[in-house]
Amino acid sequence: MTATAAASAAALVARLADGDRAALARLLTLAEAGGADTQSVLTALHPQVPSATVVGITGAPGAGKSTLTNRLIAAFRARGARVGVLAVDPSSPFSGGAILGDRVRMQDHEPDPDVYVRSMATRGQLGGLAGATPRFVRVLDAAGFDPVLVETVGVGQSEVAVAAAADTTVVVVTPGWGDSVQASKAGLLEVGDVFVVNKADRAATAATVRDLEAMLATAGPRGWSPPVLTTVATDGTGVAEVAACIEAHRVHLVASDALEERRERRVRDELRGLVLEALAQQADEVCTGSAFDSVVARVAAGSVDLYTASSDLLASER
Repeated sequence: MTATAAASAAALVARLADGDRAALARLLTLAEAGGADTQSVLTALHPQVPSATVVGITGAPGAGKSTLTNRLIAAFRARGARVGVLAVDPSSPFSGGAILGDRVRMQDHEPDPDVYVRSMATRGQLGGLAGATPRFVRVLDAAGFDPVLVETVGVGQSEVAVAAAADTTVVVVTPGWGDSVQASKAGLLEVGDVFVVNKADRAATAATVRDLEAMLATAGPRGWSPPVLTTVATDGTGVAEVAACIEAHRVHLVASDALEERRERRVRDELRGLVLEALAQQADEVCTGSAFDSVVARVAAGSVDLYTASSDLLASER
């Protein structure tokens, strides 16, 4: 990281206090870029301890996560909160960028200076999140947005990664959902802090609520008993109750000292991710060039085994 890059990032962070959305957008872009750009942003943000409530919103495709998120924005704004949203979208198979389906549903809030919605692509990352999600949360936190809503991409069984990135995880399902089978496969019972049966104007809502409550009752004791709420996100029914429950969960986390534990675990995961990124970059550097080609030729000729060859390559970088 050059001194110029560090100074530029520091200047952008200073402009956040004035509500400079251009500076915010630029910082998010740098945070996603990786390498020296990301390092400059994280260094500039370093003195600020994250404090925003991070709410993960997860569930299978078609559950209505984006519509619910849109309504939650309005509910939190009614309480005077400044709301940041990260809508994690699928990656385009052509450009690698985000397919902006989720953001389209939140256009009602675009003119509001106290709402910031950013789409980001998974770029092949599993678990329903993008690798840069924790960095985006840090930037939005520094810009004064609280809460920060993180809506996952909707990939089904692997949508549990959001729990590691959030203080409160909202699991959205629909009537007629695969109930016990999907819950056991996705591990959603373990990660969910609030369960929402959306599209509750449909048949089978009561049965879905009963099934979820029964499964939660058999999941073992927890300090917090996850509620099962019903919503019709298209017209806003039940959304205020979801917002109130999210706030109640934060109060519980603070009172039980669990919030600090969750955030320390999040820092641990974020740090591990950065280390893995650095190691992957080193591996790319090792596995290129004439020296690597020479080792490949030796393995192909049978003069050295793969394990010894990989060990030799790593040893040459020390």
